Amino acid sequence: MSTPLQAFDLSGKAALVTGASSGIGRHAARTLAAAGAKVAIAARRLEPLVELEKEIEALDGRAIPLRLDVTDAASVADCVAAAETELGPISILVNNAGIADGKPALEVSEADWDRVVDTNLKGAWLMAQAVAEHMLRLGHGGSIVNTASVLGLAGSGQIPAYCASKGGLVNLTRALAVEWARHGIRVNALAPGYIETDINRGFLNSAAGEALRKRIPLQRFGETGDLDGALLLLASDASRYITGSIIVIDGGQSAAL
Repeated sequence: MSTPLQAFDLSGKAALVTGASSGIGRHAARTLAAAGAKVAIAARRLEPLVELEKEIEALDGRAIPLRLDVTDAASVADCVAAAETELGPISILVNNAGIADGKPALEVSEADWDRVVDTNLKGAWLMAQAVAEHMLRLGHGGSIVNTASVLGLAGSGQIPAYCASKGGLVNLTRALAVEWARHGIRVNALAPGYIETDINRGFLNSAAGEALRKRIPLQRFGETGDLDGALLLLASDASRYITGSIIVIDGGQSAAL
């Protein structure tokens, strides 16, 4: 008889993680590999992916680095095809590639807007569509986990394109969950709050960051490891009856608004 914990085991499953060169994506790839998954790690920069591949293999895992531009449909198709060739049927997609451009709304150019929305929303759509087509062709279901944000649920000044793209991703998650459920494809999202990474560490350790920290009920910023439980839940069979859900991981910040 299987135990509840065995439902979280990803042994033998293949996963594809976008934006895996740093931050949340890099940590997510390591987490899935530690749970037994074979992981295709994809990003625009190949060099950090090669380093991550070595780290995962040193822990007896398997990873393959793939160059990917999520805003380019041809690059997306090539990435999914390469992952299938190397790892077999893809059971898990972690749609994590994303960028932010902080500036007042009146200073955001059309090019600024397009760069953020194309990466965060269009890119997630292209990846989800390509992986869902792969799953349908091979006749198996799977799990798509989108990395949204609490700023997709509530707005904030100075980052209008980011808020709009993450809000769109939240509702895209729900729309795809409804449409693809009959194919056994579950679509959910993580909505992290302020998670400390190399990119934002300078700001979070500033005076402005300290003021922000005091408004978080748990009185600290998140760490990438704080996402592990929710990620493994949504990626694994432990969430076989969960689809269209947005899991907020923000230390209670949004609950206090």
